[in-house]
Amino acid sequence: MLVLELGYLLGCLAATPETFAASRLQWKILQPGVEYAVLEAPRDQSLPIDGQIHLVRIDPAQAPLEVAMAGAGDGRSRTAAEWCHEHQLAIAINMGMYRDDKRTNSGYARAPGYVNNPRWAAKYKSAIAFGAIKAGAPAVRMADLDEPGAKEHLSEYTTVVQNLRLIRAEGRGVWAQQERRWSEAAVALDREHRVLFVFSRYPHSMKALNDILLSLPLGITNAMHVEGGPEASLSIHVGGVNLDLNGSYETGFNENDGERHQWPIPNVLGVHRR
Repeated sequence: MLVLELGYLLGCLAATPETFAASRLQWKILQPGVEYAVLEAPRDQSLPIDGQIHLVRIDPAQAPLEVAMAGAGDGRSRTAAEWCHEHQLAIAINMGMYRDDKRTNSGYARAPGYVNNPRWAAKYKSAIAFGAIKAGAPAVRMADLDEPGAKEHLSEYTTVVQNLRLIRAEGRGVWAQQERRWSEAAVALDREHRVLFVFSRYPHSMKALNDILLSLPLGITNAMHVEGGPEASLSIHVGGVNLDLNGSYETGFNENDGERHQWPIPNVLGVHRR
């Protein structure tokens, strides 16, 4: 196992934008401000699991982000596909991990007219904010909460969601190598203040995934984990693309590739369908 993991990591580290990504990242425009690309990432070939990484790139000036939360409505969780169909979303991804009540985000979360979780989680160092109320503020901000003044900047936005950090500014991965790995749904920000929804069914360790994402010509400055394992979801229903993706493998919880359907989740980030 150690030899296989070492070979896998060396393969990831050897991948450069020229040899791995540049010739494969072909963006398809789904609607104004929304693009989609998919690529085959380096992986441990002994684990026969789909190695594709799905990327949705969003220009929030053309396609504003929004949240849909069960607690702000009827209290019922839905699959990402159901959130798309019922809320006219073109794209939907997990908003974040959630508590046992299957409603409350694990970190702080608020939106106009509804506070999902009023408490900041001490261990979660990343937050995404949108719906700017201050003139001149970026349409979307992703903050490192251990930086001075971070929460003051977040007060300039109507919607704020806190999650576990993957990559801190300016493009520095924060995870050390570990044996645990899982299917992953993540949200990132690039240097042009575009948002990236990231989905991998293949269970990378978080350091390996960070290395892959930072090797791509994406200009990622920050990224946060929004869910792992079977709950990780990404749905795309726009521009001729109809996908309902879900994860499966998670070390210590579901160590198989057998889950074939999206799980209901209480909260999603998305973009309205035009």
